[in-house]
Amino acid sequence: MTNDITTLGALKASGYKPKSIKDELRDNLIKRLKAGNRTIDGIIGYDETVIPDLFTALLSQHNILLLGLRGQAKTRIARQMVDLLDEWVPYVAGSDLYDDPFEPISWFARNEIQEKGDDTIIAWLHRSERYTEKLATPDVTVADLIGDVDPIKAAALKLPYSDERVIHYGLIPRTHRQIFVINELPDLQARIQVALFNILEEKDIQIRGFKLRLPLDIQFIFTANPEDYTNRGSIVTPLKDRIESQILTHYPKDPELSKQITHQEARLHSDQLSKITVPEMVKDLVEQIAFEARNSEYVDKKSGVSARLTISAFENLISTAERRLLLNNEESTSVRLADFIGVIPAITGKIELVYEGEQEGPAKVTHILIGKAIKTLATNYLPDPEKAKKSKANNQYTDIIEWFGKGNTIAIADGLSNSDYAAALRTVPGLEDLIKQLQPRADEAERLLLMELVLHALSEYSLLSKHYLTNGFEFKDMFSSLFNASIDDEEDDERGYSRDDRY
Repeated sequence: MTNDITTLGALKASGYKPKSIKDELRDNLIKRLKAGNRTIDGIIGYDETVIPDLFTALLSQHNILLLGLRGQAKTRIARQMVDLLDEWVPYVAGSDLYDDPFEPISWFARNEIQEKGDDTIIAWLHRSERYTEKLATPDVTVADLIGDVDPIKAAALKLPYSDERVIHYGLIPRTHRQIFVINELPDLQARIQVALFNILEEKDIQIRGFKLRLPLDIQFIFTANPEDYTNRGSIVTPLKDRIESQILTHYPKDPELSKQITHQEARLHSDQLSKITVPEMVKDLVEQIAFEARNSEYVDKKSGVSARLTISAFENLISTAERRLLLNNEESTSVRLADFIGVIPAITGKIELVYEGEQEGPAKVTHILIGKAIKTLATNYLPDPEKAKKSKANNQYTDIIEWFGKGNTIAIADGLSNSDYAAALRTVPGLEDLIKQLQPRADEAERLLLMELVLHALSEYSLLSKHYLTNGFEFKDMFSSLFNASIDDEEDDERGYSRDDRY
């Protein structure tokens, strides 16, 4: 429908037929599905689960509750629904409720059409403006959502409070013919949830003692986190009963999907993209941290681990490498395992810890998660250190372990220049030869990363000792570290360090 029509008469002559918003969504979805587009742009990992359920609900013209843990794209899905609306819809110009010219519901629109007839001025609303989102917070009132009597308007117009013209409409009536989203529904007080009953079923509103028939045309989408049902509030049963479709969201099923989400959402500067190489192993490691967290005994599974964790961690990882690049005045660099020191601030605030985790502390839990992620992925690139440990004759790590056994140590800081980083790793005899044997086609950057991976892998399998420094990692012989543990702890106490900073 063209948006250059300006009067009701011209709109009638054009053959325009009004549709409810649910009919719009249904009709445009049918066109999309017939054209072979069965997914939603920007939503990854839901093609076989959430998206089919969502489309079924829209075809059924249902209001929808998206139920899932934090960071599962619930709000993103709701915002994408705007793309299924008609591009333009007409409304009576000046109407607070964007009244359909053929089906006006407000006093203003009805009076305007009654007085001006076919000369009633028509305006047009673009689909991008037909979306309203409200975060449910404990301070939200019925007046905010539904409306209230405006005594000043009543006095100015000399009208009784029972006249609908004195009503100041709230957020929901003002989203007539739009998509209205309430995020974190359980946070809405129960008495406020009750106020939604009539709007969802009877299509009327009740304000200050009088009932007003107001057949609002709204597509409701609610989002909720199951954790909220026990921690902060709940969705009252009659309201859940009135929301026709409840759709369960979930985290990505495998790291590959998670990686796609991270790289779609990560905000990286063009300088970072052009000067910093990110090996695939590093990308996999970032995602594996989130998977380890979701299975960790230290992390509250009911709270979940948001996709924002990997997005923020990846951004910090790149920025850590960039900081090193700038400090050393180099033209390019590649991400290292030492750079994972920089992801700690992106993780500690995004995991909810159970009691055991609180006892360890968020920083230590983060180190544990990084270590477990390395251990999980290490055998994809290296011989299994556990098997090598049991095989004295076939242990490819013998020369490396023996070098550390002689009292040698190595520290890999995140600020080392490219040349210093390579030199530090090459001080360990047999380390580079092992990688050349295992990965003969690896380039210089990949070879150095794998050499660093060997040290981390051996420490995760208790063949070396790894100590976390403020700016990197230090590797030592396991047995000498155990022998000196009590002495080190005393020294740390004297320096003011927490014992949780070294393990």
